Amino acid sequence: LQVPRAPSQPLAGSESRRFTNKHSKKALKASLTLGILLGMFFVAWLPFFITNVAQAVCDCVPAGFFDVLTWLGYCNSTMNPIIYPLFMRDFKRAMGKFLPCCRRSAEPRPSAISLSMRNSNSGARAGTSLKNVL
Repeated sequence: LQVPRAPSQPLAGSESRRFTNKHSKKALKASLTLGILLGMFFVAWLPFFITNVAQAVCDCVPAGFFDVLTWLGYCNSTMNPIIYPLFMRDFKRAMGKFLPCCRRSAEPRPSAISLSMRNSNSGARAGTSLKNVL
């Protein structure tokens, strides 16, 4: 006995392939960014933690070397604000809205009133004007 199959829809197949390709590109970019961030974190902080344990066990680590490894970790922390905008478009847009040095000239600066109205879940109410609110 053969079970009849429903006819496949070629349009849905191409849409699902397109969605899969777009999703896989985003996932690849996200995993690349995460890999770079974690890789830099381990390269910068792992020597510090290993040296810290060695210092506790044998007291054989020079103070200058320990300071260098500490500053290597601090440098990693200063690199994060540089790495995020390079690899994440959403982060770059968000920072561009609030930092005057990164804002486009055609983009107006949001006012404090519009930010508070946007962040409060109240929205515009009937019969309430901005003049009455202030």
